[in-house]
Amino acid sequence: MQKLQKQDTENLPDERKIPYATKPYNRRDPNVWDVLFCDRSIPVDLVAKAYMIRDLQNWTRSYLLIPIKVIANLLLAVIMTTKRLLPFQFRAYTLMHKSAAFFLNNFVSPEACYLIVRHICIGSNIINFLIDNGPDTHIEKSKLYPRTVNDLADNAFLEHDLILYNFVWDYNQAMLTNPNWLQVVKKRGINYDSIQPVEVAIDFEKRRWLKILDLESAIELFKVFYSLCLTSDEFARAVMSLQLDENFGVYVSEIRGNCDWNHVIVNRHPLAPNSPFNAARDLFLHGIVSEYLYRYLELQKEMRNVSK
Repeated sequence: MQKLQKQDTENLPDERKIPYATKPYNRRDPNVWDVLFCDRSIPVDLVAKAYMIRDLQNWTRSYLLIPIKVIANLLLAVIMTTKRLLPFQFRAYTLMHKSAAFFLNNFVSPEACYLIVRHICIGSNIINFLIDNGPDTHIEKSKLYPRTVNDLADNAFLEHDLILYNFVWDYNQAMLTNPNWLQVVKKRGINYDSIQPVEVAIDFEKRRWLKILDLESAIELFKVFYSLCLTSDEFARAVMSLQLDENFGVYVSEIRGNCDWNHVIVNRHPLAPNSPFNAARDLFLHGIVSEYLYRYLELQKEMRNVSK
């Protein structure tokens, strides 16, 4: 295993060294996290995977996640019921995003912050890849590439959702007007220019004593504030977006001409919407599936470059 790690990391620049050290392997008492890190059945970017596993080992996930879920869902029920009964709807985008940045900067672990900022960036790269290889290469591309938590304060979460929905709409409209687009792409070849390394700047050295929350616990808490600051329809739209992973899997499969990756999709069936009370878990899984898809595309790009 140690040899495997060395081979995986020796070609990485210094800032991309794997932030995870395995322990000596004990066959009578295997360490579950070391085994998961070693497993390569589903490829994942090793730096991101290291932070995922460090996040999963966070003590707050073991001791605080369940009570946080209970409290968060009780508050969510109150907010959703109240907003449905009110004769008016309100929204507070700026407050929501600035509060999110403050919350992440002061109460959420650096590992979780890294994964959140990275997720926005790889989402933009995936959408831009589909545009480059889709029915209309002139569809507006995503320019949403935060590098720090503070960058998220500029309406990043709302923009991420809008970019996603607008892309799906534009992409499908373009397929109607260009029914032979796939033949054109296959003749031209797949363009991987948008599959680029993601740059995230998170300070792992200065750890404040309150920056402790794991990723899923943080999402559970923030979904409550998210529901408060959006209208009922906007919150429902945000929750629904998490089940579009299946759609994106199909888009990629059409371009690639195979379904090698689709078995890892867990957020499926957007026509059977999940409960908003499961939104945090769905978002957690959405982040993992996005990492799987992005690594798949990176590997396809590497194979293409080697075969040239």
